[in-house]
Amino acid sequence: MSYKVLALKYRPTSFAEVVGQTNVTRTLGNALERGKIGHAFLLSGARGVGKTTTARILAKALNCSRSEGPTASPCSTRTDEDRAKACDSCREIADGQSLDVQEIDGASNNSVDQVRELRESARYNPARDRFKVWIIDEVHMLSTGAFNALLKTLEEPPPRVKFIFATTEYHKIPETILSRCQQYDFRMIAARELALHLRSVADQEKIRVSDAALALIARAAEGSVRDGLSLFDQVLAFTGDEIPDADVAGLLGLVDRELLHRASKAVVEGDSLAMLELVESLADYGADYRNFVRELLLHLREVLLVKLAPAESPLLNAVLPEELERLRSLAAALSEE
Repeated sequence: MSYKVLALKYRPTSFAEVVGQTNVTRTLGNALERGKIGHAFLLSGARGVGKTTTARILAKALNCSRSEGPTASPCSTRTDEDRAKACDSCREIADGQSLDVQEIDGASNNSVDQVRELRESARYNPARDRFKVWIIDEVHMLSTGAFNALLKTLEEPPPRVKFIFATTEYHKIPETILSRCQQYDFRMIAARELALHLRSVADQEKIRVSDAALALIARAAEGSVRDGLSLFDQVLAFTGDEIPDADVAGLLGLVDRELLHRASKAVVEGDSLAMLELVESLADYGADYRNFVRELLLHLREVLLVKLAPAESPLLNAVLPEELERLRSLAAALSEE
């Protein structure tokens, strides 16, 4: 059986499974339950935070044949058992084979003629489902002419057509398009929240890994769930089902925390020689200096947070628990300035 990467295997199939986007999923769920559904949705945010996944779940929610109308709880298609129980519509949407739900890439379908074909197709009723749904990924890549061609359809949409747009560059979309869409902003996922998600995946996969190692992977993902799972896959490819902490930083190209503590200790003590020796060891290690400086700035920010924030402050959520004591001793030796 072919291996399925974690980012695909654990791709959410319901609103409840989408990580860290409660404001969006709750709003969409309530709108579906109350029948207050717009005709055009714009999902914007950074890469890998759940925009296209949410668009597919929304398409399933609109067309799930297990309910009499749109539902906030469409059929799940995660496991083989789920798929066997799912309705034809949800199963086909999950497989990308639905006639009534078309997903296109705005980067490669951005001409006026292609949008005119879409507009012409939108005039006809769905082949089987309740709605004909068009998901346009990276919609900001459409040309000005293509946006203009789409405008009239968005202004006076056919009754059984829904548009779901996804973009990483919200600012490139014309105001005339924005004003005709319900807009949902997807946030970056906090490192602690992403680490909890990785722990859930590790437990399901029976992978032995420490919370500290998962925290490093989550931090390296920089707010992207997809990147976090891809990095986790990369580490697994090297280590197998038991992940030693020492391997994670090296594999991901992260800066060893000990080097960061050495640098901050040299700053506290005003030891220029120690800092020069540290730079020499970075050269021997083959480290990326820009990456080191970025990590050092984050490290010093953590020291500042530990100095200023009370113990129960949510600002300290980003600090690894095992690092707190070491950071407190550094913070005590430095003024706020």
